[in-house]
Amino acid sequence: MTANLLTLNSSKTEFLLIGLSKQLAKINNSSLNTTHSARNLGFIFDEHLTFSDQTSSVSKSCYYHIRQLRCRPIRPYPDTKTAAIIATSIVRSKLDYCNSLYHNLPKSQITRLQQIQNSLARAVVKALKSSHITPILQSLHCLKITEHIEYTLLSLTYKVLTTTQPSYLHNLITFQPPGSTRSSSLVTLARPSASSSLRITDRFFQYASSRRWNQLPAFLRQPRTNLSNSASPSSLNGTSSISSIDSPLSSSLSLFHSRLKTFLFCKSFQPQPSFLL
Repeated sequence: MTANLLTLNSSKTEFLLIGLSKQLAKINNSSLNTTHSARNLGFIFDEHLTFSDQTSSVSKSCYYHIRQLRCRPIRPYPDTKTAAIIATSIVRSKLDYCNSLYHNLPKSQITRLQQIQNSLARAVVKALKSSHITPILQSLHCLKITEHIEYTLLSLTYKVLTTTQPSYLHNLITFQPPGSTRSSSLVTLARPSASSSLRITDRFFQYASSRRWNQLPAFLRQPRTNLSNSASPSSLNGTSSISSIDSPLSSSLSLFHSRLKTFLFCKSFQPQPSFLL
């Protein structure tokens, strides 16, 4: 900050240390005043990256708006379509904000977020709080929280594959070396070797994106048919950058999003049809 002629305002600055409980215990006697959580770009990070404070904040805000949507002076007037638009703009946007960070969180945290979505869906269709939620979510064409997190992560991965942007994520992804398997002709990502056995490692983008991408069905990972052999994804070695080819996937952005949502919707609510297998 001195080099950039900046002055630190201590009254507006929070100091957060992130690590395992055993690691943080080693510095408890430090003279530094640390906080247990801090807000960054509207998202609350805690010292263990459990995002429990973020989940609590989202729950409090969302349930306030859901109660407003349910109240008698307001709810009788909007029809279901209008109520769904209001719910998406005011409540669903809070659930979706930076939701890729929720990937692979403990089930208890995901359940809290799912309960918010369930309550919102019942409010939209004027259903009782005891109503079975699955047919309601199906009628509203809503992905469950787990699948919506996966949708966001895979959409971001698709963007990186096709545009090589943002560069800081693009640099984390490489293609799988060619092999003799049936899937060798598909766009497959190399899964980096884990430098740690900790569960939190699987939440990093370079691990989560490659794992989820490679689990997609073939029709979502088809390469462009007009790629030359020298530039095809299957001909790249494990250290090749994605920027060495131009848009390796055959689907357009809108088509990919449509097919991906259909696949994840079927995954959530019903057996997958044969064309998705």
